[in-house]
Amino acid sequence: MGSRAVAGDQSISASSYGSEYLLPANIERLRSRNVGTKRSIASREFALGVESLERFVRNEPLRLTHECVFGVLALESEPVDPGL
Repeated sequence: MGSRAVAGDQSISASSYGSEYLLPANIERLRSRNVGTKRSIASREFALGVESLERFVRNEPLRLTHECVFGVLALESEPVDPGL
């Protein structure tokens, strides 16, 4: 994502978090945060959610849909730095 993601979100970020959010020191601090674990968990949760919807639409047994749902719940219980 890099700086492109930050640039695209600047107007939203500034209105949500205040003008200090865009100060160079804050931008550098935000870029240095290690969000890889949280991003990985979020991607897996999303994929499981999509899979559960696909199983539901295909009229598969609910136990198979619930497998994905329980997978999402298990991922949400993993400890992640709450400051991210």
